Amino acid sequence: MIGQIAGLIAAVAFVALVGLLAVPLVKLGRVLDTATESIKDITAHSVPILDESAQTVASANSQLVKVDTITTAASEVSQNVSALTGLYAATFGAPLVKVAAFSYGVRQAFGRAAERFGAGEKTR
Repeated sequence: MIGQIAGLIAAVAFVALVGLLAVPLVKLGRVLDTATESIKDITAHSVPILDESAQTVASANSQLVKVDTITTAASEVSQNVSALTGLYAATFGAPLVKVAAFSYGVRQAFGRAAERFGAGEKTR
């Protein structure tokens, strides 16, 4: 009889122990369910954002192609202006330098002649 009472006490203690251990396991299950729902929500919200990002990158790439075309055209214009400047310098630059040098020489000659002429009048 004492053995049966001891067995019954042991069985009740084991049920109480299982009951106490079941509470944290149930709470852990709820936490895992909540985590699963959160992951589903994040996935549901992330996919549209990723799709929109892909569209934005594609749009930016098409705009970069247009900018590349504009940059190429600007480079060609710059080369044409450089060539035109060189042509202008070759065509008009050399004669203008010659005219400037000639006018400088004429001024110097008239200046010296004026000095001589002015010096000759002073001695008279």
